[in-house]
Amino acid sequence: MDIKDLFGYQGKNVVISGAASGMARSACELLLELGANVYAVDINPIDLPVKSSFLKDLSKKEDIEQLATELPAEIDALFLCHGIAYFPGKELHVQKVNFYGQKYLTELLLDRIKEHGSITYISSVGGFGWQEVYKEAVELINIKSWDDAMTWYENHPQLISNAYVFAKQCLEAYVTYKCMSEEFINKKIRLNAINPGDTITGLTEDFNRSTSPTGDVEEGEEIINNIFLKSWCGYPAKPEEMGYPLVVIGSNICSYMSGQLIYIDYGLTSSWLSKSLLNDEPKTITEISQETKDN
Repeated sequence: MDIKDLFGYQGKNVVISGAASGMARSACELLLELGANVYAVDINPIDLPVKSSFLKDLSKKEDIEQLATELPAEIDALFLCHGIAYFPGKELHVQKVNFYGQKYLTELLLDRIKEHGSITYISSVGGFGWQEVYKEAVELINIKSWDDAMTWYENHPQLISNAYVFAKQCLEAYVTYKCMSEEFINKKIRLNAINPGDTITGLTEDFNRSTSPTGDVEEGEEIINNIFLKSWCGYPAKPEEMGYPLVVIGSNICSYMSGQLIYIDYGLTSSWLSKSLLNDEPKTITEISQETKDN
């Protein structure tokens, strides 16, 4: 079988956000190689030979709605890969970019996604422990209006104070909650997410700085290494080690896969889960991270 036939992207309309850099750029390059008609979105210029590119701020309701009017009438695969790190005072902005804007765009485009199409998100190992906030996340997921969702955020400052983590937990809750909802399952639209471990991208410096209590890049890098790499003598991933699996999951190769949260972290979160199960004491991501730092 021809490899392009196996993936099933040849001549298909594929929308991908965050395509200017990092994991999404790697995914975009592979999609182009596989013959897809790629419609790429980013807040920064995109220099790849895509079918069309769109400069949009996906934290803004107006930009998201405008983008929806400009994308093709039929979409075979949707990859929402954009995201930002968290800095103090940016809690609501992080929610808009990393979760609610993605949900909002997904649902605006849902009628255009073809039968047996796919929707694949980039979440994060930072969303590990999403079950702890599942009820709150589902409450938010069921809010249809952008303005009502913003009011909900204003009324839940404690939840969004852990801004990056909560947004990713909501994204993972969305996949599990919606994968068999009638609006998806009636058209057999698959819904999945990858959860990358530590990966070198254009956001690495932002993540390092935001992780440090003092905003020091080197201190933040050391903290991240202690949490995600030190325990297994590990190394950070390259963007393509996330972008390529993303393309596989959205392709015909995984045509029977839906509702899955795929952790691509060299087994790190599985080791966390194993530890908590053996201790008969499930732990939150915060508790596990703190233990790792302390050790």
